[in-house]
Amino acid sequence: MSSRSDLTIMRVCFITFLLGVLVELCDGGITSGYVRSRRGRRLDPPLGILRGSDLPDDMPLDSDVFLPDDRPLHSDVFLPDQKKKDSDVFVPDDMPLDSDVFKVPPGPNTPQQVHITQGNHEGNGVIISWVTPSAPCSNTVRYWSENGKSKKLAEATINTYRFFNYTSGYIHHCLIDDLEFDMKYYYEIGSWKWRRRFWFFTPPKPGPDVPYTFGLIGDLGQTYDSNRTLSHYEMNPGKGQAVLFLGDLSYADLYKFHDNNRWDTWGRFVERSAAYQPWIWTAGNHEIDFVPDIGETEPFKPFTNRYHTPYKASGSISPLWYSIKRASAYIIVMSCYSSYGVYTPQYKWLRKEFQRVNRTETPWLIVLVHCPFYHSYERHYMEGETMRVMYEPWFVKSKVDVVFAGHVHAYERSERVSNIAYNIVNGLCEPISDESAPVYITIGDGGNAEGLLTEMMEPQPSYSAFREASFGHGLLDIKNRTHAYFSWNRNEDGSSKEADSVWLLNRYWGAPKNISLGFGCHPNTN
Repeated sequence: MSSRSDLTIMRVCFITFLLGVLVELCDGGITSGYVRSRRGRRLDPPLGILRGSDLPDDMPLDSDVFLPDDRPLHSDVFLPDQKKKDSDVFVPDDMPLDSDVFKVPPGPNTPQQVHITQGNHEGNGVIISWVTPSAPCSNTVRYWSENGKSKKLAEATINTYRFFNYTSGYIHHCLIDDLEFDMKYYYEIGSWKWRRRFWFFTPPKPGPDVPYTFGLIGDLGQTYDSNRTLSHYEMNPGKGQAVLFLGDLSYADLYKFHDNNRWDTWGRFVERSAAYQPWIWTAGNHEIDFVPDIGETEPFKPFTNRYHTPYKASGSISPLWYSIKRASAYIIVMSCYSSYGVYTPQYKWLRKEFQRVNRTETPWLIVLVHCPFYHSYERHYMEGETMRVMYEPWFVKSKVDVVFAGHVHAYERSERVSNIAYNIVNGLCEPISDESAPVYITIGDGGNAEGLLTEMMEPQPSYSAFREASFGHGLLDIKNRTHAYFSWNRNEDGSSKEADSVWLLNRYWGAPKNISLGFGCHPNTN
C-alpha cells in the first residue's frame, strides 16, 4: 500500500508540474525579471553598487548634462522608492536646481521653456510657446521655410498666473496655421541679441500610406532617470518625429505648496526636444493641482496656462480632450480627470468624434489616455475601470488600433482583448480575445521621483503579453496603412536595443478575418 501511495503521490506531483508549465506557457504572457535580477538604481534590496561590466550603456560621467558633483552611486537618490520626509512633506529626489539641464539661457529676459505642439486639426499648424521671466518680451515670432526667401511674422498672446505664493513669468503662445506640409521651418523669438532660433518639420499631408514615427513618453518628471529617458529618446536611431506625451509632466505637486518653480525647471529641461518637435499633450493626475487648503480651487491651472492644445479645431470645449490628424494617424486624447459619464461634454464630444474618423484617409486610430484600462500591477489596479466600462465598447466598434496610457510607473503591453459582454445576469466579466479590440500599452515609466512599481498581480493575467518595471520610452513606427512597428527601450540598455517589440496589423485595413490568436501565444504581429 505504501509503494502504491508513493506512486500515486508521484503521479499527482508530475501532473501538477505539467499543469504549472502549461499555465506558465499559455495562461499569461512574459514577465521580465530584468529589474529584480539586476543591481543598481531603485531596485529591491539588497542594494548593489554597479561596477565594471555591470554598468549600463549610459552617458559617460563627464557628459556636460551631469554636474561635476553628481551624487555618488551610494547616495540616497539611488535607494529603492526612497521617500525622505520633512514635516511630513514628501521631498522628491529630483535633479538639483543648479543642474545644467535646468540652465537659464543668458540674457536679462531671454525666452526660455520653449516648446511646440500641433496647432490645428490637419497638422499644418503649430503653437509655439515660451516664457520670459521678468517682463513681456517681443510677442512676435519670425518664421520661414527652409527654401523660403522671406520671413513671415506672427503675434503671440501673453498671460501670467498666480498659484499660492508663486507668480509665473510671462507666458507667450503663438498659433501659426498657414504652413506647408512636409517642410522644415525655422523660427525666432526674443529681441535683439537675446533672440533665439529653433526649427521644426511639419508632417506630411494626411494620407493612408504616409509613414511617420511617434515617440512615446509618460510620467517623466525631472530626476536623473528622467534625464536618461529623454537622452535615450533623443539618441534612438528610430528618430521619433513627434512625441505623444501620456501625462504627468513636472511633478511639481510633490513639493510643498505645489512649488511652481518646478514647472519652470521642467520647461527648461524638455526644451532641448520640445522646441524642435511637437509634443502632443495628455493631462495626468499630477496636473490637477487642486489644493483648496491653500486657496487653489481651479483644477489644471499651471498646465492649461503653460501648455496649450488645439482643442477648438476638433470641436472640443476643453483643452484636456481633443483630436488631431498627423500623417496617417488619427489621434484622440481623452481626459481621465474630467467628467466623462453620459451627457457630459466629453462624452458627447467623443460620441461624435469616433463617428467622424475617416479610416481611408487616416487608417491608424490611436487613443491617448493617462489612466490605463488594462494592466496587471498592484498599484493603480482597476483605477480606470469606470472609464473602461463606459468607452471600451466604442473602442471595439470603431476598431481602435492601439491605446497608450501612463500613470502606472512601469511598462506593459496587452493582447487584443475586450470585456464588453457583461450584463447584470450573464456573469460574463472576463476579458476575452477580440480581434476588433486595440492593443493596450502602458508606458508610465519616464523616470519620475515616485519610482518604479515592481509589485505585480500573480499569476500574470492572460491579457498581459509583456510587462517589466523599468524606466524607458517607446516608438511607434507607422509603415503604411496596414503595418506599424512598436518598440520599447529600457534605459539600462543602449539607445538602439529593443526590450520589447510587436508588429501591429491595422484593424481597419489589415486585421485577419475570423482568426483568434489566443492567449499566451506571442506571434510577431498583433
